[in-house]
Amino acid sequence: MNLSDLLINDKEQVSLDDVLLSQDNKTRIGQLIKEHFYIVELHNVGLPVNNKLLLHGSSGCGKTTTAKAIASALKKPLLILDLSSIVSARIGETSQNIKQIFDKAIREKAVLFLDEFDQVGKARGNDDKDVGEMRRLVNTLIQLIDYFPDKSLLIAATNHAHIIDKALMRRFQLHISYEMPTATELDHYYDKLLSKFPPDMQAITRRYDISYAEAKDDAFTQLKATFISKLEQKVDISV
Repeated sequence: MNLSDLLINDKEQVSLDDVLLSQDNKTRIGQLIKEHFYIVELHNVGLPVNNKLLLHGSSGCGKTTTAKAIASALKKPLLILDLSSIVSARIGETSQNIKQIFDKAIREKAVLFLDEFDQVGKARGNDDKDVGEMRRLVNTLIQLIDYFPDKSLLIAATNHAHIIDKALMRRFQLHISYEMPTATELDHYYDKLLSKFPPDMQAITRRYDISYAEAKDDAFTQLKATFISKLEQKVDISV
């Protein structure tokens, strides 16, 4: 299989200012980025650089956007691999595909983003052979992570951190948790989204107890309905 078929092609440029993070998460990610800017100086005084980051928590709260923003800040290429799309019934083939992606990330000194990380860490069934094969896949991944050089950066994301193999979890120096936004946080987000539109389009119904991604989709759906309605009102129906 061609490597380009495994990777998600997403060239969107995202700034850290575009990522909705808690102050603690913003500080920790800022520290990580600074370490990579000063990697030579840190090595010269015998200090290691963190290059393995696990993002976990609620879906739609900014994990993928965070990975894009980190890659943009470091001016590194971003390789996105959705593990749910390559886990094959033939575990050996899956291991080989993952290794090829890791090799590419090392060659390009890239940011490698592994989405749906729990797909390689959870049990696949009760069959002894099946569990044994998954264990070998996890062992392969552990070895790849252990030897991943710090001139590249590995970011993994999951909505289900509790089912990931503990040995895999220990390989990540930084763990950052994402929670569902509060009503106040969502209001700030809605205000920012709506600010670019005319005042007469901003009166949408705001939903709460949802993720940022869901809020954006719902707001844009309402905005499009309002905009289309305005267009239709200008149509000369006698034509």
